[in-house]
Amino acid sequence: MQQPSGLKFIKHNNKRENMPQSLYKVYVHLVFSTKKRYPFIDDNIKEKLWTYLGGVCKGLECNPIQVGGYNDHVHILCLLSKKITQMKLVEEVKKQSSKWIKTVDSRYANFYWQDGYGIFSVNPSQLDIVIKYIKNQEEHHRKKTFKKELLAFLNKYNVEYDERYLWD
Repeated sequence: MQQPSGLKFIKHNNKRENMPQSLYKVYVHLVFSTKKRYPFIDDNIKEKLWTYLGGVCKGLECNPIQVGGYNDHVHILCLLSKKITQMKLVEEVKKQSSKWIKTVDSRYANFYWQDGYGIFSVNPSQLDIVIKYIKNQEEHHRKKTFKKELLAFLNKYNVEYDERYLWD
């Protein structure tokens, strides 16, 4: 019997069985702010920062789809690699970008990210909506603060939280 192309078989007790596959496609929307929401992300640095954040994601095999934000926070939409946990993605993105931004100019010497973050799954059918949302952060934040934005995300996703520990 000829094997179909692309399938592997295991012979067990003279039977052929399909070898199981691990299939994975998880889009995530990552959101975090600067420490105490200080407006470090100015016109001088923002495009470089978005590019750098995308590069860190790419280096972690988490394909960046859209990166952007506002003066006190960032949004990253990426395809999560099956080789990395969400927590490790966040840790590396924040650690590497924080070290990098401090080397760009002395005005960023006291730059820090907040300790916390929000990470939300994204339905593939909603990718265009999230991309547009991230691209329109400047306009969006003329009307809404980061705090209100994050609270809206938490409510939309039914995330339980204690606001006493939400902000640093």
